[in-house]
Amino acid sequence: MAEIAASLPRVQEIAAWGGRPAWQVSRKVFCGNRSPRPDAVDENGVRMDDVVLIRTPDESDKLALVQAGGPFFTTPHFDGYNAVLVRASRLHEITRDELAEVITDAWCACAPKTVVAAWLEQRGASGG
Repeated sequence: MAEIAASLPRVQEIAAWGGRPAWQVSRKVFCGNRSPRPDAVDENGVRMDDVVLIRTPDESDKLALVQAGGPFFTTPHFDGYNAVLVRASRLHEITRDELAEVITDAWCACAPKTVVAAWLEQRGASGG
C-alpha cells in the first residue's frame, strides 16, 4: 500500500491517526492506517488494530467495493463519507493491481483536477 500511494504525484506521507502513516495530496488524506476505534471491532468485540482507510470517488464506488464480497467494509461512522475500510491482514485477498486501482482512484478523488489530468495524460502517452 505504502509503495503504491507514495508513487503518485505530490503525495506526502504524514503521521495521522495515533501517529500511524497516512498519505495525502493537497492536504487531503486519501489512504492511511487508522488507530483502533470503537466503530471497527472483530467478531469478539475487540477493536481492530490493522484497519486501513481508503477514500472512494463517490458513494457508488464505495458500495461496489463493500458489496463485492471481498475484504472491504464500512461502519456506520462512515455513513455519508466516501471511504472504505479494509484490514491490512486481508489485503492479500485482492491483487496488487486491484489495490493499486483503488488507491489511485482515491488519489484522483483528492488531487487537484489539473494534476490528475496531467498525470493521466502522461500515463497514456507512456503506455502505462
